[in-house]
Amino acid sequence: MLVQTKRFTIAEYHRLSDLGRLQSEFDSPRTELIKGEIVSISAKGTKHTVCCSNLIAELSALVRGRAILRCQDPIFLPPDSEPEPDFTIVRDREDNYLTGHPIADDILLVIEIADSSLNYDRDVKGALYAEAGIENYWLFNLVDNRLEAYSEPYRDAQGKGNYAQRKYVLAHQAIALPTLTDTSIELSKILPDAK
Repeated sequence: MLVQTKRFTIAEYHRLSDLGRLQSEFDSPRTELIKGEIVSISAKGTKHTVCCSNLIAELSALVRGRAILRCQDPIFLPPDSEPEPDFTIVRDREDNYLTGHPIADDILLVIEIADSSLNYDRDVKGALYAEAGIENYWLFNLVDNRLEAYSEPYRDAQGKGNYAQRKYVLAHQAIALPTLTDTSIELSKILPDAK
């Protein structure tokens, strides 16, 4: 039996959203478009929620007046992806992104928080961010209670994205925000199991 799948463009994805079809078709309050496929975003567990709340408190103070912190908002990665990372730190823009979602050139840092979605966030979304040329990707790994900081994106001979540098930051350590190197974030204030 031949199985066919329908891939969507960003414009088609927006049209489905405008028609209210995404929530009814996918039985999920949130979806994102990844390489033409519409993906349901799973519900957040307690650890994910705590980590998210901790990051809001810490990051908003660190970037205030220097960049814009966005939480679970879309980013535009043509030709066929519009993910909604847990956090994105983007360049300050006069229009506050009213004329369009941030693109790779606007993005200083993308952050995902993962427990049950760890492999997906590391392998699929990490590759997507690297292919788009996003310079810095952080993955808060709640399974192993650490931060995985990725940098130096590249594409291999087949066009698949990856990051040349990966650094593990443990729960008792701190790390500077990329491009805002005079800042520092202590993981013990972020990771739920670090306290």
